[in-house]
Amino acid sequence: METAAAGSRRPPALRLLCPKKSVLSSPFPSLLWLVGSPRFLQPVTVAAALRCLRFLSDDGPFSPDLPHEADEIRGLLVRGFDIVGGLFVGSANFESDAGRALELAGELRERLFGERASHGMVGGCVDASTGDIRFLVSESGGSEVVEGQEVLWGDEPGRSLLEKGCLLRCELQLQLPLYLPSDETMSDAIQITVLSNQSLNISKAGSPAPMLKYFPAPAPASLRVIDLKLDILCYSSMDLPVAVAVSELVIPGLADQLSIMKKAIVSELLTQQPKLCPYHFIPPGLLIPLTAIYDTRYGEIEEKQSELRRNLHFRLGLPLDRPLLRTSNALTFGAMERRDRSSSKSGSSLLRDVHKEIPSSGVSGGIMSLIEGSYEYYHYLHDGIDDNGWGCAYRSLQTIMSWYRLQQYSSINVPSHREIQQVLVEIGDKDPSFIGSREWIGAIELSFVLDKLLGASCKIINVRSGDELPEKCRELAIHFETQGTPVMIGGGVLAYTLLGVDYNEASGDCAFLILDPHYTGSDDLKKIVNGGWCAWKKSVDSKGRSFFLKDKFYNLLLPQRPNMV
Repeated sequence: METAAAGSRRPPALRLLCPKKSVLSSPFPSLLWLVGSPRFLQPVTVAAALRCLRFLSDDGPFSPDLPHEADEIRGLLVRGFDIVGGLFVGSANFESDAGRALELAGELRERLFGERASHGMVGGCVDASTGDIRFLVSESGGSEVVEGQEVLWGDEPGRSLLEKGCLLRCELQLQLPLYLPSDETMSDAIQITVLSNQSLNISKAGSPAPMLKYFPAPAPASLRVIDLKLDILCYSSMDLPVAVAVSELVIPGLADQLSIMKKAIVSELLTQQPKLCPYHFIPPGLLIPLTAIYDTRYGEIEEKQSELRRNLHFRLGLPLDRPLLRTSNALTFGAMERRDRSSSKSGSSLLRDVHKEIPSSGVSGGIMSLIEGSYEYYHYLHDGIDDNGWGCAYRSLQTIMSWYRLQQYSSINVPSHREIQQVLVEIGDKDPSFIGSREWIGAIELSFVLDKLLGASCKIINVRSGDELPEKCRELAIHFETQGTPVMIGGGVLAYTLLGVDYNEASGDCAFLILDPHYTGSDDLKKIVNGGWCAWKKSVDSKGRSFFLKDKFYNLLLPQRPNMV
């Protein structure tokens, strides 16, 4: 390829709609695949950047494993978006590296779509010392390469995508019949050779007849019907004819997804059947939708699923300590799906974040350390269960569980009293007679349930007397600043949910933000706040009354924020 001499044409500008952080904060050195939509957006426009994860050698980003990369990106990328370039981050040699990035992007694009790009492609570098971006652009067909002169970052990048196009969705339920050998030793594939006449010049009399050899399996076969659900998104302009969208976007997208599912299913058919389900996401920091296919057999905490999500986080430049690509994060479409997802995601119409309406604590010069994120307020008599006098710890656990769900660490529903009891019986902590009882539980039992249902670990602080709780304020403040989860306080036969502390380290004055599960009234926010059911409580109030009992032993359960995706 020859570099074009400067002419009368204005040098192309590179328009980046993706956030600067997704490009400039990538680890050095790395290779980014640039994603755009040449058919529907302006030329040389980048809507997203995907990190290359698969390499052939120690050369790292300079030797990507293109077949492996293509297989993974094919399932991730929504039809209508395309590979428009490559970018080396941390480059020291623009002249060679930009051309190499351009070449690799073209090869990846050909593997994805079976043909060379007919649109312009970009190859660029991010300078290791300055962070500046320089790039080359190949015009349509790749016969001419010019150096670009300007990098433009979009002010309202999401608006550009919405104004130019729309999303199309297609769902297709399939039942795929497969005949399988009943004996795994008979499962070897039969190699078949078909001879056919490839030339019209050979006379009919002398041409060899097509031949097929068939070897029946000695063992019987069984019929297995595989249920598949295809679910794809496509990006299109609003004025694209429906027939064109179906033939050029929807059908190829369905074919790609079916091929991906086939590979996943065939490898395990003789032992077990995967339950594959596509989900669509637009995680924070990305502007375009992406699709992930999950095997839902074992739930979201299963090791393979966690590793898959971790790889997706790394490819998309997402943080590795919070869940952004779980099923509860997936996009919803239509009233029915939103209602179904919301029933498992939010669980109910319970009050949320009631502490935001309460007045200050009254601690002079204190520093407030509060829960991070949202929760639901569970208290006595919810869900028609009369747990007055024995269910406060269950309600505190339900509030904690709601925090994990609303922060997307889990998609399971908040467990009922009976479900909590069943977990404790299943792990051997309680006898079967415990199910359906009104027996009180404490911090230890709560930690067992959180570990079993969520895989969440907990820290427990023991306090010999309610008088000693203020001594733990500094430790509690650190918990809220680093973990941000609700804390359960259990002492005697009472349990509370702690949402924060206000602590003056110099004077020792402190207050505890208590969410009281003993409330039995309606979910009236004003009534709850005015009645002190969610309020700042001092260990000893202005009238000398102790909130925490002097003669009771207390356990504080500090659930840990999972370092998970």
